[in-house]
Amino acid sequence: MSEALKILQKYWKHDSFRALQSEIIDSVLSGQDTFALLPTGGGKSVCFQVPALMQDGICLVISPLVALMKDQVANLNKLNIKAIALTGGIKSDEMIDLLDNCQFGNYKFLYLSPERLQSDWILERIKALPINLITIDEAHCVSQWGHDFRPAYLKIANLKTHFPNTAFLALTATATPKAKNDIINELGLENPQIFQKSFARKNIAYMVFETEDKLFRIEQILKKNPESSIIYVRNRKSCTTIATQLNALGFKATYYHGGLSSKEKDKNMKLWIQDEAQVIVATNAFGMGIDKANVKTVIHIQLPENLENYYQEAGRAGRNEQKAFAVLLTNPSDIIQAENQFLSILADKSFLNSIYKKLCNYFQIAYGEGINEQFPFNLNHFCTKYNFPVLKTYNAFQFLDRQGIITLSQEFSEKISLQFIISSKEVIRYTSLNTNDEEIILTILRTYPGIYEIQTAFNLTLIAKKSHHSESEILALLHKLKEKEIIAYNSKNNDALLTFNEIREDERTISKVAKYLENQNQLKKEQFSSVLKYINDCTSCKSKLILSYFGEETDEDCGICSYCITKKNKKTDVNSLTKEIIALLKTADLNSRELQIKTNNNSNDVIFVIQDLLENEKITIQANNKYTLKI
Repeated sequence: MSEALKILQKYWKHDSFRALQSEIIDSVLSGQDTFALLPTGGGKSVCFQVPALMQDGICLVISPLVALMKDQVANLNKLNIKAIALTGGIKSDEMIDLLDNCQFGNYKFLYLSPERLQSDWILERIKALPINLITIDEAHCVSQWGHDFRPAYLKIANLKTHFPNTAFLALTATATPKAKNDIINELGLENPQIFQKSFARKNIAYMVFETEDKLFRIEQILKKNPESSIIYVRNRKSCTTIATQLNALGFKATYYHGGLSSKEKDKNMKLWIQDEAQVIVATNAFGMGIDKANVKTVIHIQLPENLENYYQEAGRAGRNEQKAFAVLLTNPSDIIQAENQFLSILADKSFLNSIYKKLCNYFQIAYGEGINEQFPFNLNHFCTKYNFPVLKTYNAFQFLDRQGIITLSQEFSEKISLQFIISSKEVIRYTSLNTNDEEIILTILRTYPGIYEIQTAFNLTLIAKKSHHSESEILALLHKLKEKEIIAYNSKNNDALLTFNEIREDERTISKVAKYLENQNQLKKEQFSSVLKYINDCTSCKSKLILSYFGEETDEDCGICSYCITKKNKKTDVNSLTKEIIALLKTADLNSRELQIKTNNNSNDVIFVIQDLLENEKITIQANNKYTLKI
């Protein structure tokens, strides 16, 4: 038995390697630069962890994801493998101690972000370490054609001069051919061995369904496939709303999003992992490190931003190699909503210039000054002061952070969360007796309609603006309502800490990164166009469309996707269905779901006929979403 396999068995309890893992490990151990593209579930971490444990010295792991670094370090420590992560928020004194531990404490793994390599003193300390392997995780970030480009990654190639005899291993789960070539060039990989696992998941049926009633379609899918499922949604509120609706329909559902406490995340995750909940409704914050084998169905109820993210999330189905389903539910309004979310918030150079100047003025930073200065920062207050749109501004700050112009210590989040804990009838009675409080309370209730059901993130600046009261007046009222046990109220001091990494030079500062901004904006538009092609192409196998996007061509249809199933099934007689729907509408107004049930046809055929009747003005749609015959 090979030493690599013994280590795999000892620490990870597996009897064999997955496809390409053994070959990648052999390449790294031979001192060869290596590029590995292993789609979701391919076991990338084993490819560097096993060879690092087989050699003297320490493995340097460069990763952009703080949560992933913490997760991997925690897992290694549980296995009694010594690992450290240099994440944000660590003070210099503590950082020195951690690096001392790496040098003298027999540690095997040092995780850090690419931005850390820009600190000269940290780089000097790393140069003194016995590095046996340099691993670049999420390597698509190196490429300007990757979906999360970070210029700090371009500095990694400099390590080649300090460690000329140390193998580089670049790992990614999603990269187009253009991005793959970019990664190899930008990292300066020398004659790299290239390992690429096919993106084909032959056991996953990719399904795209257009439906007006997504909840009804979800209900049908979950009843037909009662095994473990994930439903991806776009925001935190949808998590709780959909989970509540599913529980009301008799399903056992829980939810997961970035706003939950660690305790809540662990509790909800455990329910789903142990199959006590069939469904977990989640934002894209969910999934990192999740390797649940028996997930039967992954459902997206809104359009993804790009096919890279969609492929990774959909790929959490069917890890046990049994047939599984990746379902994307759409309706015509989704495209408009997605364009508003993904494209309308893209910041151009002019907007970025304006944001940066206002930010410097906001903190009274003079031209030519500001480097390394830190300030507490509230996004909502900043946007209200200068009348900037919040999402577009947030997107601009994310870009400036990735370019290293500023650093934000944490994600933007609300300082306050609250929930009304008495009935709406009692709240109305209170406002009638306390008319001075009425305007603020009604503003809160109109702004947050779900505030009776769940603890809700509360935007103090927004409510102040809407209710025409000062923030101090609103805070005073919240404290009073809490004392009277009308609301549950939590306040946390969790504004972002903003650091300026460069001196203020206004247009010159922004001009240096403008080309990256233009590239990223163009890339996001192209990526979203690929998503639209995926959902709108009714003449191609869905699996082939995904493979083609990632540079794989095949002549064979998968035979199990929504297109292939439709092709196999007997074609619906559209004329007969049209006559049947008209006959039904003569007796009563009906919605699409009722028409589907009464005609016993699939929703796509029913919607096709309805759209044809609407276009030919033979029927109209009422405000209640029911169709009626035109007289």
